[in-house]
Amino acid sequence: QLQLVESGGGLVQPGGSLRLSCQTSGANLNYYAVAWFRQAPGKGREGVSCINRNYGTTYYSESVEGRFTISIDTAKSTVYLQMNNLNPEDTAVYYCTAGIGYLCDSRPTSSYGYDVWGQGTQVTVSS
Repeated sequence: QLQLVESGGGLVQPGGSLRLSCQTSGANLNYYAVAWFRQAPGKGREGVSCINRNYGTTYYSESVEGRFTISIDTAKSTVYLQMNNLNPEDTAVYYCTAGIGYLCDSRPTSSYGYDVWGQGTQVTVSS
């Protein structure tokens, strides 16, 4: 069973950067599509980015495209989310999630099919 542990969240000023990490273990990451979702206070869960190396796909939500980059370090079994030019609207708990199947075929608008979740890491963008 794949397990996910996020890290790298924190407090950053508007315009700053953070890199989130999702350390995986327990299964071969190559079989999974991986995504980042976030949930702001009082709001529903929102897809941020996804990657499926089996199908060669990478997508971003419109709100983060051009600012965030998702990547995988196979040797470290770790998925990263590099976040640049952060703004207060990016404040949320960020979750790493993974699933098997034809996932990440478009912008990550749904968490359907992602059945393994990390505990989340808080990102706060404030001056």
